[in-house]
Amino acid sequence: MELNKAASVVTKVGPWAWWRSWWHRQSPNRQDRYANLAPVAAVVLFLAAIATAFWYLRVEELEREQEAIKRDVEYAQQRLRLRLLERQEQVMRLGRDVSNKEIRSDQFMLRAEALVQQYPEFLSLTWIDERRRIIASQNVSSLSSNHPMKAGTVLKVDETEAHFSLARDLMQPIYGQFYVESDRDAQLSVLQLHIPLSNDQGRFNGVILAEYTMEGLLRYGVPTEVLAKYAVALQDGKGQLLAGQTIPERIALWRMLPGSDKPNNDYEVPVSPVGNDLILRAQAWRTSQGLVGSGLFWLVSVLSVMTAWMLIGNWRHTRRRIQAQKALVAETNFRRAMENSMLTGMRALDLRGRITYVNPAFCQMTGWSESDLVGAVAPFPYWPDQDRELLMRRLEEEISGQHSAGGFQVRVKRKNGQLFDARMYVSPLIDALGKQTGWMTSMTDITEPNRIREQLAGSHERFTIVLEALDASVSVAPLGSKELLFANKLYRLWFGQDTEGHLRLVQQAGASESSEKSSALDDVDEMAGLPIDSITVARSENSEIFITDLGKWLEVRSRYINWADGRLAQMVIASDITPRRQAEELSAQQAERAQNASRLITMGEMASSVAHELNQPLTAISNYCSGMITRIQSKQVNEADLLSALDKTARQAQRAGQIILRIRSFVKRSEPNRTLSDVSAMVSEALELAEIEMRRRQVRLTHHIAARLPQLLVDPILIEQVLINLMKNAAESIDNANRPPEQRQVELRIVPKTIENQSVVEFSVTDTGTGLPPEAIERVYEAFFSTKVEGMGIGLNLCRSIIESHQGRIVSENLYNAGGVTGCRFSFWIPVEATLTT
Repeated sequence: MELNKAASVVTKVGPWAWWRSWWHRQSPNRQDRYANLAPVAAVVLFLAAIATAFWYLRVEELEREQEAIKRDVEYAQQRLRLRLLERQEQVMRLGRDVSNKEIRSDQFMLRAEALVQQYPEFLSLTWIDERRRIIASQNVSSLSSNHPMKAGTVLKVDETEAHFSLARDLMQPIYGQFYVESDRDAQLSVLQLHIPLSNDQGRFNGVILAEYTMEGLLRYGVPTEVLAKYAVALQDGKGQLLAGQTIPERIALWRMLPGSDKPNNDYEVPVSPVGNDLILRAQAWRTSQGLVGSGLFWLVSVLSVMTAWMLIGNWRHTRRRIQAQKALVAETNFRRAMENSMLTGMRALDLRGRITYVNPAFCQMTGWSESDLVGAVAPFPYWPDQDRELLMRRLEEEISGQHSAGGFQVRVKRKNGQLFDARMYVSPLIDALGKQTGWMTSMTDITEPNRIREQLAGSHERFTIVLEALDASVSVAPLGSKELLFANKLYRLWFGQDTEGHLRLVQQAGASESSEKSSALDDVDEMAGLPIDSITVARSENSEIFITDLGKWLEVRSRYINWADGRLAQMVIASDITPRRQAEELSAQQAERAQNASRLITMGEMASSVAHELNQPLTAISNYCSGMITRIQSKQVNEADLLSALDKTARQAQRAGQIILRIRSFVKRSEPNRTLSDVSAMVSEALELAEIEMRRRQVRLTHHIAARLPQLLVDPILIEQVLINLMKNAAESIDNANRPPEQRQVELRIVPKTIENQSVVEFSVTDTGTGLPPEAIERVYEAFFSTKVEGMGIGLNLCRSIIESHQGRIVSENLYNAGGVTGCRFSFWIPVEATLTT
């Protein structure tokens, strides 16, 4: 509406008359403001016009230069592309002759030498077969002798080998970059071309590797007029310089103008057929100082600065006059605003103790108005009646200058009779001449801080009660001192009031980890062992120790903390774990008894097989003895027959004794003894015992043991127990399935593998029985669960416990063929690294 009215007025009375009427309608302050802004607006418009003119000229010049360099670079790119395609065609013709077996290696060297001498951009031509073996290689004479392309050698695993593999997979020419060393011990950038070769059947038969020097491509592929006109360079996809030269970036004022942010006038384009990994870049040489270096520019700039300086000086003079007029009002308003916004109550007293000033915060705290307080003398209305004598003495001390720098706490009464706690600070009131005119008192309401302090004290008391009631010993002591900062009730009951118990716990807890260290470290710094990371990180250390005096096992947890006074201290928490250790020892004893019972049960089930196995050598011994007695009685024996019969009798006795020794070592109770054991020896012992059961059940046992298996840190008796149990179960499964003789077979395989990113040795037992029921696969390792009618359900459970105690895993799976179960496989593995570091 107002704009429409103004437009109508301008139309009727004219612009100049409308401007004068609008100017006179403004207030004096607004007229002054507009008058002050006029010089600033003139300066801004003048400088904007000058900057715009120079910017337009500079941008137009840059655009012309950019079009010219773009045209020249694209022309150079086409020339370089045609040269690369011509060299590629020549190498491909050479590759076709090699694929067709029309040339031999010596002929290849002659043709390659001709190409290298004819085209200076060639660095080398190499014939590589499908096995990465270098058949022939022709290099330029200036190439270093350390060049990897030598006849008879094998292509190394590097970037060149990767390009070789890519050419083999795609069967297409492949370009790639590489770096070799020149004779001057500097890196030489090389462009490689891999031309794949194929035999009569179209299969990969190697590559012809052509290497170009980047400097040669730039010198002979780019036209001479372009090289003379620009700084031309070849770069890779990451902007790294491969050949040529670049112009360093220049810092100019024009970069601050829109559209002129390029440091150099340049243009770049990818070189085909190489692709984006090879960039051709050209930068225009700086042949002139530019627009900024001309005299006209500096003349206009000086005149502009002088004009702007005069206008700004006029504007500053006018502004300084207006600011001087407003300074007093602003200062007064500022001081009043400070007084009204302060949360601290301020009160001023003269030398006789009369109130001369109070701020709004003081009035708001007490509830009394300024008129009620100013001019009042003691006793003041905000004094509680019961504290008047105390406050009167405080006032006398305040007036006499006997005040405390830390202030004092008093109670203050509000106008409604409510009391609150306050802290007052007193300081002398000095006027502008340096003379004391009274006392200034500041008052702060501390009711809420007092309440929080009381809550903190109560919380600390409750926390202390909780620590005293803990069933764990808690102690805190500073490092390097025998002072005990804190100890709860249980600590005092066990160790008393001193720090000896704390230091003893720390020492014993750390001894288990460092007892095997060299005694030559006795002179280590006393501060060694402190945490090197930030102590604000919660890091604790746990150990289990036995205290002889207490007759208890303690779990000790310690950590470094910052005490309330900033000192670094160590907190130790010791918990009684004697019942848990006793339970663990009892559990270990029961597990050992279960393992021995399992071995006895296994041998009990194999008793008939063992008896049959022992009956054979005993029967042979009896027959040999009876035969010798008969011959001796009939006097028909000679010395040779007698010695032969006695030798056979001795061997049969040794065989029976070995069977008894193996059974005795298997079933006898012994403590777990982990030693570095040979896998083949363990398997042989287990096979000799398991074959007895296999022969009784007419099951054929085959085994495969991989060569050069590592030794395992295990208990060989326990591993033999697992193998015998698995092979016995496999034989029972085949016997219960009533398989025909050709299908009654158990296979044992021991091979190295990598499982879960660690090296392991896997043991697997495969049978041809009926497998496991689907519902029993997940429960077969549970205690007292068995698929046998007369089974106890502890064999496989003990097998899993034994394997897991060696950081291994055991699994079972059914084998299928055409939808039917053809057998079952039990396998377990033991890690090699864990056994070597245990």
